[in-house]
Amino acid sequence: MKMTNPSRKISPVKWFRQMISAFAWLLVVLVPLSSSAFDIRIGTGETGSFSHFTGRTICRIINKQVENLHCTVVPAASHVYNLTNLQGGSLDISLVDSRMLYDAVAHKGNFEFFDISYDNLRGMTTLYDIPVSIVARKNAGVTSMEDLLGKRINAGAQRSSQHFVIDTIMGIKGWKEEDFSLMEELPTSLSQDTMAFCYGSIQVMVHIGVHPDPVLQKLFKLCQARLVILGQADIDKLLDSHPAFIRTEIPANTYPAFPERATTFGTTMKLVTSDSLDAETVYNILDALYRGRKYLKSAHPTLGVVMESESEKSHTGIKLHPGAVKFFTEK
Repeated sequence: MKMTNPSRKISPVKWFRQMISAFAWLLVVLVPLSSSAFDIRIGTGETGSFSHFTGRTICRIINKQVENLHCTVVPAASHVYNLTNLQGGSLDISLVDSRMLYDAVAHKGNFEFFDISYDNLRGMTTLYDIPVSIVARKNAGVTSMEDLLGKRINAGAQRSSQHFVIDTIMGIKGWKEEDFSLMEELPTSLSQDTMAFCYGSIQVMVHIGVHPDPVLQKLFKLCQARLVILGQADIDKLLDSHPAFIRTEIPANTYPAFPERATTFGTTMKLVTSDSLDAETVYNILDALYRGRKYLKSAHPTLGVVMESESEKSHTGIKLHPGAVKFFTEK
């Protein structure tokens, strides 16, 4: 009969497997699993955009201050994508331009032929203003809206926010494409619009974004650019042309090359969710953003949670989420 040697050593491979198994069991026993923990997916603009930067900043605050939530950013090329995925449940929250939000709910603009109902969307808060800037070359002699006639302008890509602005201006002024010596449709991608501006191929362009803006800073410094000051009568007509437009301004001394204060129009960036996200989660996210407002401001001067003082529905066609109503009532 063959006897087993009790002093025989266990092989290193077997010993390692036994240690891994034991460690795994320790994790199961010692690390509690939370049944309430879940991911929050936030839709933003494309990577490198201010919307994407803001979404990442918001996620840092949520991940640090809200227990049992893990926030991730999902960049996209358009608000249409974000709104549709938010409506369908692929996103939990999204940063959405107020004009695009209104158009989606009202089935106007880019959403005119969409067979989708966005009635399940709910507002959370306003994050920041998005001013519209009309930029002209200094040698173009453009100091007011009327001076745009006969100039070489870029309207932006078809169905873009820039093109919508030009179409709106032409509508309130009664202008036609033939009233300009050239109307390009260059997109912002790969800086096609700013390159054409700097080379002089176009004399006027529309820039949409928060301030201070590094793109405008370069145009002022390197390309002999100036802002076109809009008259109050023109701004009033623009505000009447779309319910989501707001009056806003570029503060004085925002840019060394342009020290004046400039009143203009624009839209707002909204934090939007759907009625499927529970009120407690919405409340906790807004509370975290409120407590982290100094961090938001330090990330960029224009960032901050705007306390809503009236129903969101009057501006964008959607109601505030019950969790947001509770938060703003208490604050």
